[in-house]
Amino acid sequence: MAQSVLFLCNLNTVRSPMAAALLRQHNSAIACVESAGIEEGEQNPFVEAVMLELGVSLDHVPKALDTLRLEDFDVIIALTPHAAATIRQHCPSAMIEFWDTGDPSETMGAREAILESYRACRAALTERIAARFEALAE
Repeated sequence: MAQSVLFLCNLNTVRSPMAAALLRQHNSAIACVESAGIEEGEQNPFVEAVMLELGVSLDHVPKALDTLRLEDFDVIIALTPHAAATIRQHCPSAMIEFWDTGDPSETMGAREAILESYRACRAALTERIAARFEALAE
């Protein structure tokens, strides 16, 4: 049973902080849930907006992978191909899971279309988290 989970993406601005917040909301049995990026990005207001729809405030400051001690995590979930390739250079593959997660920040158009893309990402992550950590959810 995983006691500490790290979600990793490219910039720690969209997918990984969203996933970490969703896991914290879904399951309080996991002692430590963190997120990071291969590089440190900037906060994304669309992430905050779609998480507030669930009543979850991120209170998130983006951080880079090199600020964490990887040995502190039982499981590292990479959310992008780049993150997966980078983390495999630093950790045993047994610790790493790869969840290919689309990037809603690439969506162009009206505000509502962009928000729908972020909601779809949130829904996909919620589904993966529920399936992966179901045994712990009680």
